[in-house]
Amino acid sequence: MSKGQVHLVRLLVGAGKASPSPPVGPALGARGVKSMDFCKEFNARTAHIEPGVPIPTMIHVQPDRTFTFITKTPPTTYLLKQASGLEKGPARPGHEITGTITLKHVYEIAKIKARDEHLKHLKLESIASTVIGTARTLGLQVVP
Repeated sequence: MSKGQVHLVRLLVGAGKASPSPPVGPALGARGVKSMDFCKEFNARTAHIEPGVPIPTMIHVQPDRTFTFITKTPPTTYLLKQASGLEKGPARPGHEITGTITLKHVYEIAKIKARDEHLKHLKLESIASTVIGTARTLGLQVVP
């Protein structure tokens, strides 16, 4: 690891299910961080969330091998699949309709996503329009 450089590690980890096995162990071990320390802290921080919900996590590893991490809200595709009861996306995204979702669900998902730090400056309507775009790629038709 080069001196004086902060490394960024991005992981998608299930809430409360972080363990030193892949993908967490190898990703942090390569940076010299004890993965068990991260797992304990991550599981404690995500204890209030339903176990297994995928949580995007950004881990900043300092040169002295200490770390800080930021958790985000679950991916939009996960939230859309939960709201619509969809098992998996279409074989040809954008060409097949696999289900429907209401505008109310879209705005509820947009409210959840608005909690993310990188989306706080956007209006709810613009976040909702990106959720609608993601729904279309999943084959979901948005109905009023």
